[in-house]
Amino acid sequence: MTDKKKNEDYEHVWKDDPDLDPFEINFLPEFKHGRGPRKPFVNSHGVVIGDHDYSSPHSPLENWSVETDPAIMAGDEWVHPFKDIGFHTEENRNYFEKGIEPEPGVFLHPDKDVAYEAYRGNAGEKDNEGTDHEHHDQ
Repeated sequence: MTDKKKNEDYEHVWKDDPDLDPFEINFLPEFKHGRGPRKPFVNSHGVVIGDHDYSSPHSPLENWSVETDPAIMAGDEWVHPFKDIGFHTEENRNYFEKGIEPEPGVFLHPDKDVAYEAYRGNAGEKDNEGTDHEHHDQ
């Protein structure tokens, strides 16, 4: 995507507020305070977060192998508090810009429970549909 196209796509977000970065949304006042830095920052892995580049020579994504544990990229140090692309989803924009609470309920695949067994706490048990959740060591 060209820079011009990116700017056109995000123009609706920042055209009325010159202080907003093109990747930011217009947070309600109660969501602006205590979020963290507005400027890009370097996390503990030496990766710049919030610079819109999404590519860094130090990133596990750029150095991925079968030995890489995906959990290495979990946590707040991988998400910019103002410039994360996830804020642009309809649900997040409704919540952070308009104060509309998200619909209650659990996010599930339409016909499968996709929760990781360790987080469900029911390894070796059957769920409501009778599916066995045994833990299999590799």
